[in-house]
Amino acid sequence: MPVQPLDDTTLRELVGDAVTAPSMHNAQPWRFLFRRSSRTFALRAEFDREMPEADPSTRGLHVGCGAALLNLRVSACHRGFSPVTTLFPRPAEPDLVATVRLDPGSGGPGVPGDAELAALHPAIRLRRTSRYPFDGRVIPGGVRALLAEAARREDAAFAFLAPDDLDGVLVLIRDAEVLDLTDPAREAEQRYWTRNTEARIPADGVPDYAFGPTDASGRALNRDFAGTEAVPGRDHALFEARPQLALLRTGRDRPADWMRAGQALERVLLTAVAHGLVAAFATQPLEWPELRRLLRDPALGTGHPQMILRLGYGPAAQPLLGAQHPARRRGVRPHGLG
Repeated sequence: MPVQPLDDTTLRELVGDAVTAPSMHNAQPWRFLFRRSSRTFALRAEFDREMPEADPSTRGLHVGCGAALLNLRVSACHRGFSPVTTLFPRPAEPDLVATVRLDPGSGGPGVPGDAELAALHPAIRLRRTSRYPFDGRVIPGGVRALLAEAARREDAAFAFLAPDDLDGVLVLIRDAEVLDLTDPAREAEQRYWTRNTEARIPADGVPDYAFGPTDASGRALNRDFAGTEAVPGRDHALFEARPQLALLRTGRDRPADWMRAGQALERVLLTAVAHGLVAAFATQPLEWPELRRLLRDPALGTGHPQMILRLGYGPAAQPLLGAQHPARRRGVRPHGLG
């Protein structure tokens, strides 16, 4: 397809794709501004949407911004541009986490700037977080290798847990969930980011229809966004006994590395969608420093853990409310494009 003009319609489409990215509690902690003279997007972190209890370092906030950045790059390549990305271009402005200059595709009109990224574009609007059980099919080795390669392209490492390591990480997830549920400040913060859809249609946060069922086995694979409150009529379901968990890591642990982790995460997720997989997050142990340190056990791999993913295949009749009613996103407004 020919390179599209950078009119307001194209800019809205680019940002609209970017903001479908996942973020902690769906807080969407980002803002995109566009300077026409330089054909450059500025991505700014919105620190007023941070979570002081669960994410005091803003690591998770930066991971979300990185995921949105990857989506913007994919969308730009799909439209024939060659995005030139710079992380933290002005150290004195820590909220300016990235800039993306939209150059014409190097191959000329009709040739995407990065064909591999452009090929992921259809997955952007299909990606959902599934808080439902997956079936027992094992992810083939070839697909696992593609997911690892997707992370490597963004300077991160991604590997599935070996069977001998799985039980230990499941214990950490369960321990973290118990700590969350017994910490009043954390529960209050989580409740702030959950939404009752009977009262209004939310533009951010986690809607109640996306909580998913409780795990009848009590293993607590998913974060329970209901907290200690009972949800009338909520389903119970048996989740997979041996979930396929993977760790995403970076070599260092600075804000730039968190941004790289977010880009790697989203590239893995889009690649997973392209191969028929569904995914869920298990971030609870990463939000407690003492548990996150345990995830640096050399047996689990080298580097700093940035994300735990549960991946698999959803049953054909899976009631994926999150897929039928995706979590809303904050509006894309013309003045937000600069």
